[in-house]
Amino acid sequence: MARAGDSANVAATALDRFRSARLPAAKNSAAEKLLAAASELMIARNSIEVSLSDLAQRSGVNAALVKYHFGNKEGLLLALLARTAEAQFSGLEYLLAQPITPTAKLRLHVAGIVNAYYRFPYLNRLIHVLLHASSEAAAEAVSQFFVKPLLDFQSRLLEEGVAAGEFKPVDPVFFYTHLIGACDHLFHGRHTMARAIGVGEVTDEVRRRYIEHMADILLGGLLARNGAPADDVSG
Repeated sequence: MARAGDSANVAATALDRFRSARLPAAKNSAAEKLLAAASELMIARNSIEVSLSDLAQRSGVNAALVKYHFGNKEGLLLALLARTAEAQFSGLEYLLAQPITPTAKLRLHVAGIVNAYYRFPYLNRLIHVLLHASSEAAAEAVSQFFVKPLLDFQSRLLEEGVAAGEFKPVDPVFFYTHLIGACDHLFHGRHTMARAIGVGEVTDEVRRRYIEHMADILLGGLLARNGAPADDVSG
């Protein structure tokens, strides 16, 4: 049985490999195929429980290469989340710097988060596993490259809105919890809702409507009396 220290070292090494090499970007690389297979299986099964044999069969890559590229399965899961986070968060600073109102920025941000969960509905489950059921190194890494950057961006956007007279002061942790939790429940909890009230598949039309719903609900609690409306960003 692996010791806790060994697991922590493996996770830290996997993240270091990801940061230094960004993983081979070529579509035919073994690492990229394994990550793509993991993502596809999680989406298809609505579960993050995938075995090494499942990954090998789906990717056409020898399962032994998981250890070579990622250290172990935890390292692969960490690299998958880091890969997703990098793709989704790379534009946050750009959005914050745009010469548009904080209200318009928030609508665009809500659209980006909903779209991320639409594309990767397993996000929160993967985060929870790595934060609470994995090594200390994995949990720290997730906090550093996923939770903290998103909270920091949202805090700054909310502060900008207050300074502009568009938003009322709100707790950024509550805002984060509201937005992320609502997205997770629609895309992960839809199976429970389907059994209870007949909610069907989350289609592109549902995605668009949910973006508008979440933006309106959040802004309904945020906007000061003189808050400015923003354009439709659900496309």
